Amino acid sequence: MNAPVLLVVAHGSRDPRHAATVHALVERVRALRPGLRVETGFLDFTVPSVAAVLESLAAEGVRDVVAQPLLLTRAFHAKADIPAVLREAPAALRIRQAGVLGPSPLLTAVLERRLYEAGLTPGDKPATGVVLASAGSTDPEAIAVIAEIAREWRHTGWCAVRPAFASASLPRTEDAVRELRARGVRRIAVAPYVLAPGRLPDRIARGAAEAGADVIAGVLGPAPEVARVLLRRYDEAAARPAAYGPPAHGAPSYGPGAVARQRVALGA
Repeated sequence: MNAPVLLVVAHGSRDPRHAATVHALVERVRALRPGLRVETGFLDFTVPSVAAVLESLAAEGVRDVVAQPLLLTRAFHAKADIPAVLREAPAALRIRQAGVLGPSPLLTAVLERRLYEAGLTPGDKPATGVVLASAGSTDPEAIAVIAEIAREWRHTGWCAVRPAFASASLPRTEDAVRELRARGVRRIAVAPYVLAPGRLPDRIARGAAEAGADVIAGVLGPAPEVARVLLRRYDEAAARPAAYGPPAHGAPSYGPGAVARQRVALGA
């Protein structure tokens, strides 16, 4: 039984660092799951487009695809943009849209490791306030998810954790840094909850620096934990019926048993 092709759907950016990070993450996914075919498509700015990859797969005779949004929250791109592209895919393809990556304890672990890489230590936690800075959204569900991640992360020992946004929502990163400073927090760190470098992560870093943050962490990037979450979402979607395309006849080509056989030890 053949596993569905994993199509990683990235947003795309004019910043070449974005595509480089996406491709590095995809290579890590391939290393974790040898034998699984993994392709990459972009919604905008970068080639190949998602539509072009789907056309190419159909022309090759591929029939089953899992489209994995490279997104941390379920907002407009996951709810509207990606379904619109998938609905226009070649009729021969059976496509499952996987869930977004976040929230996940594995992603929170990457956030924390990036802070340590930027200079903090576990012993600094009680005296350090963290600004959890995401790209931002007008979607209330996405904003609520960021706020909940901040609340949960606060319970792991940080002095405080405040959500902030680079666009579309408030507060901005610099405002959250200043608010923590006004409350008397001794050390303030900014943790970007974004996957790859680009315009909005640069805005987060600039706002953090202007407001006097003591530590500014790097983006999540192609961390092994991100790749493991991505494969987990893929497995969950592969075990479900296709949402787009013709119905499968007979036994599903890739059910839960096949998922288990294809799965490597993800460690979580």
